[in-house]
Amino acid sequence: MSRINVMINGLPGNVATIIARHFVSDQRFALIPYSLTGPEIEADKYLIEDMNLVLVRPDKRHAAMDDILTLYTHLICIDFTHPTVVNDNARFYCERSIPFVMGTTGGDREALAATVESSDIAAVIAPNMAKQIVGFQAMMDWAADTFPGLFDGYTIRIRESHQKGKADTSGTAKAMVGYFNRLGLKCSIDDIKQERDPEIQVNEWGIPETYLAGHAWHTYTMRSNDQTVQFQFTHNVNGREIYASGTLDAVAFLHQQVQKGAKGRVFSMMDVLRN
Repeated sequence: MSRINVMINGLPGNVATIIARHFVSDQRFALIPYSLTGPEIEADKYLIEDMNLVLVRPDKRHAAMDDILTLYTHLICIDFTHPTVVNDNARFYCERSIPFVMGTTGGDREALAATVESSDIAAVIAPNMAKQIVGFQAMMDWAADTFPGLFDGYTIRIRESHQKGKADTSGTAKAMVGYFNRLGLKCSIDDIKQERDPEIQVNEWGIPETYLAGHAWHTYTMRSNDQTVQFQFTHNVNGREIYASGTLDAVAFLHQQVQKGAKGRVFSMMDVLRN
């Protein structure tokens, strides 16, 4: 069986680095030695295991991709770059007819989906690649469909903490807002309380210092109006390893869909889990 050619974009970022290592060690995939990177990156190459990957800055990407697509056929891109370039990167992939997995959060998500739907490629777009958290979201989606308005008369507090370098509000927390609204809880994305201060994360949240540079702690607290009843959902992730398995599965799933002729299709991680 031939291996799936994959290109991880976003190196030398932490998430991209961890996930790239998993692709190197998985025999289903062939990690190509190139990665799209940001204009601020000064290095020309980045070592992953025993591979020296060429880092391609934005001003060089068009010419570089011409060469890459000549060398590597049936390529799938994996994007863990920066929220500010989500839409531009998606347009670039679509213009080049490159199926992609978008793990980067932020950007205009409606425009992101529309870009794929008007193209001749398919993509997996997910604000969270952790399969267990996606499963939790699926349970909340089911509950919202099955018991709409279940929490009428309750208030909700949404708190999320991520490493200081995370530029945007958690995409997972944003998605949860929709489920909670359908359950009768009135809230918006603006109500999400975001924490990025390491001192507060350690002293008030109790996050281990070892994981200040990479964590995702979320708490959703619902209280009845008379304050006599409280429900709370929490998922705390230390490190970034949890995202690797889901990303590998997403690429394998997308490859299957492309082989079946999928075009102009946006898939989610829930689609990946159901497969």
